[in-house]
Amino acid sequence: MKAVNRQPFLFAMETKNSKWLVLSLLALVWGSSFILMKKGLEGGLTPYQLGAYRILFTSLFLLLIGWKELLQISKKKILPIIAAGVLGNLLPVFLFALAQTQISSSISSTLNSFTPLNTLIIGSIFFGLTFTKKHVLGICIGIIGCLILVYAGATGNPSKNYWYAVLVVIATWCYASNINLVKKYLSDVTPFAITVGNFTFLLVPALLILYFTGYSIKEPQMASSFLPISSIHPLIYVAILGIIGTGIANIYFYKLIQISSPLFASNVTYLIPIVATIWSFIDHEKVSLAQIIGTGIILIGVYIPNKK
Repeated sequence: MKAVNRQPFLFAMETKNSKWLVLSLLALVWGSSFILMKKGLEGGLTPYQLGAYRILFTSLFLLLIGWKELLQISKKKILPIIAAGVLGNLLPVFLFALAQTQISSSISSTLNSFTPLNTLIIGSIFFGLTFTKKHVLGICIGIIGCLILVYAGATGNPSKNYWYAVLVVIATWCYASNINLVKKYLSDVTPFAITVGNFTFLLVPALLILYFTGYSIKEPQMASSFLPISSIHPLIYVAILGIIGTGIANIYFYKLIQISSPLFASNVTYLIPIVATIWSFIDHEKVSLAQIIGTGIILIGVYIPNKK
């Protein structure tokens, strides 16, 4: 009898172009995540509820479809999988949620483009990747772009605290650490097993956070909806964010790391701001010329270390 392949369907399509297909799909999904986070917060969720419910939906979905994958994880892989869960999901989920209480979704997605630069830095310091002069140049340019972006946002929205942008930068360090960790220690574990293992562990802290911060949802801060529906419960946004934007997307991201390289996988952050900015225009977010310039400078800083 032929064995049944439980892995997601694209995993059977490993051609020379498959990594580009996965990269494009991830950019589309993750670029849409920022507007979903925004709508969840506007719907009355606190940042802690947003993060905890996101993990909760993801964990329950993955356990429902893939609990048997836990049996495939050896004992020596448990600690790396837990570390990957904390760095790649637990910390960033709450850092982004907190940041978006003060900064726009378009700026949040642009700052996420620091992930490739941080992947290089962490990889060179802890994982033996080569670090050259163009990497230093790219980092310096990226920092300049970041400062311009934060200054433009703070000037255009004086009531907001744009120092919260630092939280996004910290999240990119977490992502970068996770990418290098997965490539070095979990290349022989299936992406499905890694993801299910991650969120099985994260289910406990998510429930604890909900217990101590409260399950109830406050009255919406804003009544707007970017969809042609008059009223959408905020947990609907979070459910989509958790199941598709976190659960399924993480499976494919770990696969992308394994079939390519840490740097190539981190390049998804080049494309995310494009998708996120389109959603921002649809949702009537204001984007100034200075923000566009800052975004361009960051992308140049990210591109320089990767050009051949």
